[in-house]
Amino acid sequence: MYQFFVEPGQINVNDRSVVILGTDVNHIRNVLRMRAGEEISVCNGEDGREYRCGIVSLEEDRVVCELRFIKEENAELPVKVYLFQGLPKADKMELIIQKAVELGAYRIIPVSARRCVVKLDEGKAAAKVKRWQGIAEAAAKQSKRGVIPEVSGVMSFRQAVEMAAAMDVRIIPYELAEDMEKTREIIGGLKAEQSVAVFIGPEGGFEEQEIQEAVKNGIQPVTLGRRILRTETAGMTVLAWIGYETEA
Repeated sequence: MYQFFVEPGQINVNDRSVVILGTDVNHIRNVLRMRAGEEISVCNGEDGREYRCGIVSLEEDRVVCELRFIKEENAELPVKVYLFQGLPKADKMELIIQKAVELGAYRIIPVSARRCVVKLDEGKAAAKVKRWQGIAEAAAKQSKRGVIPEVSGVMSFRQAVEMAAAMDVRIIPYELAEDMEKTREIIGGLKAEQSVAVFIGPEGGFEEQEIQEAVKNGIQPVTLGRRILRTETAGMTVLAWIGYETEA
């Protein structure tokens, strides 16, 4: 079943009606070639609910639907995971965002760390973030998420550390960390509604000075096992472990 995101005001629970506007109209009419009577799923991106609808009419600038029922149970993780991702080379960030959204990340924050090869000026960064947000939306639709995770503007490592200060649990996978039991204890001890900051380094990892700054600010170095993971693999690994532990 196809899923679409709308603004909260486009869902009228009292009238049992939902109106879809914007680019999704052309997608529904001319790409998917859907017809009146077919069922779709709609989310407002805020409350995590799924609004199951039947198409009533397909107009030039809107698709009008009848609200059939509301599914309260959502697809969100019990914890809010903020993925602080060191900027990787080439198009790896697109893959990271897509998979992080599928695995339940609440927000993705690109971080310009010292070993990042990619350096974006303000104009390029804005264009990249717009594209990345589109990838996040597409991944949210595909994985039936109730919200579209935000992809933030690019931050410096120091800005990222300051942002993470308000979060309940903060970890930074590091190749020189050794205590796997500590990793299990932290992830296994997560509780519903907690916010979790996960820092992932770029190719080449974080510099020792950055690790020291992280530790000084309460971010705990953890190991992800005996193997060195690529930057595009490390975040997915942590998110998968968090999902496994918190959704049990």
